[in-house]
Amino acid sequence: MHRHFIIHKPYGYISQFSSAEKNAHKKKFLGDLYKVPTGTMAIGRLDEPSEGLLLLTTDGQESERVRSRKVEKEYFVQLDGLLTDEAIQVLEKGVLIGVEGTQYKTLPSEVKSIPIPEKLPHRAKKIRDDRHGPTSWASIVITEGKFRQVRKMFSAVGFPVLRLIRVRIGQVYWSEIPEEGILEKVFFKL
Repeated sequence: MHRHFIIHKPYGYISQFSSAEKNAHKKKFLGDLYKVPTGTMAIGRLDEPSEGLLLLTTDGQESERVRSRKVEKEYFVQLDGLLTDEAIQVLEKGVLIGVEGTQYKTLPSEVKSIPIPEKLPHRAKKIRDDRHGPTSWASIVITEGKFRQVRKMFSAVGFPVLRLIRVRIGQVYWSEIPEEGILEKVFFKL
């Protein structure tokens, strides 16, 4: 019987449980925070500076299904500068980003400006303060997951990402995660 979990991946952690790399002792892994059964894998990844919802499973087929284009992924992003309607329109149609040394046009996405989210996860490292200029927040929903895609998309329209938090995968929401940061699920309702 396969097992499934939802967790909060904090800022500064790698989306894997351990590594045999030479310099692995210098990195922070999810295995330092959460105890899960052997053979548990992350479904997709969040890069080291990203945070938020991460699904885990012992079922490789479930991992493939969730990573498919049939399942939406939503992110809240804090941006350098005040996001414009023009940038939103360009993002929604798809933008050119670099992927593995070639240009790739992203699929259409849903983008909107949002107020500062009320319940943000705690982050030990400060982003920056108002002396460095204004920031804004946006929600983006995508159905693909190229390497650092959301960051590259916003940079392509002139708004570098300062903070990225995944808040939803399909019908699983970040708000479902309890304070201890991990919840076992019977199945993912996506």
